[in-house]
Amino acid sequence: MASDSSGTTYDASAYWKKNISILGILLAIWFLVSYGFGILFADQLNQFRIGGFKLGFWFAQQGSIYVFVILIAVYVKWMNRLDKEFGITEKG
Repeated sequence: MASDSSGTTYDASAYWKKNISILGILLAIWFLVSYGFGILFADQLNQFRIGGFKLGFWFAQQGSIYVFVILIAVYVKWMNRLDKEFGITEKG
């Protein structure tokens, strides 16, 4: 058992297992979008267009950045939910 800054105790091992699994999922999505869509699957995606540009090119230049920013927001929401699940609070 561990405690946060407010003294609340929680199961640190279970918390970090879930935290690492969340990071793994989000990093896998980021890898798929940036490396997969932008490089590996670019030729197949280039058959489609978005905003006048080939889709593979768009993912390599801008799409992966948009997805990365969205993943940051998803991570924040997911971690807030995880913190509530384990009763962890921030001192503020």
